Amino acid sequence: MTPDDGSLISHSAEQQALRADLYRLLARLLRAAPDQPLIDFLAALEPEAITMPGADQQQLPRALASLSLSARVSDPRRLEDEYFQALVGVVQGEVVPYASWYLTGSLMEMPLVALRHDLKRLGFEREADVREPEDHLGALCEVMAMLIEELPGEQVNFFRQHLANWGERCCADLARRKSPFYAAVGYLGQAFLAAERRNLGETPQPTASLADVASQDTTGWQGIQLPQS
Repeated sequence: MTPDDGSLISHSAEQQALRADLYRLLARLLRAAPDQPLIDFLAALEPEAITMPGADQQQLPRALASLSLSARVSDPRRLEDEYFQALVGVVQGEVVPYASWYLTGSLMEMPLVALRHDLKRLGFEREADVREPEDHLGALCEVMAMLIEELPGEQVNFFRQHLANWGERCCADLARRKSPFYAAVGYLGQAFLAAERRNLGETPQPTASLADVASQDTTGWQGIQLPQS
């Protein structure tokens, strides 16, 4: 599979690394509240330049700038509460980040069965200490990052089958939360997944307004590396 076939595969190694970085960042932010090192890392980000096929040259940089700005005025304890309210909840969070929920209205449904089949075929196994079902949006972002780096020929079909039909909607819902930080996380995820969809030649779903999240003008940004935990 080559970059000329309309796939998600970028035209350069740097672009592929950037995509993997973004998937890992989203996965980390969706799977747990950020600790202080991650908050500091996000707060220190300086957007510079971005060249990604299919990306809106304003949406992605502004989304990352919004997240960085929110991190500067956040602390771990408050974000733990906001994460719990937005994505976990006593019964369920304000947003339920599972494919089965968005595609069927219930958890543990056929989208999860299909995903487990594909994960087994690809050689991925669920870690023993992971409690949530595999169709959690953060888990799917982790898989995409690994596919980009290890099995690039599988990433297009995986994205189409397990992310393209619901991921943006989930991120759009998160972008409407009252928490500025998690609204920014949702806006970043929505902008990035929209770029991924454009690389497939598909029509992106409606995006959240910048008025929904904190934002600032910027010219772009480069690749990112998460702090080591």
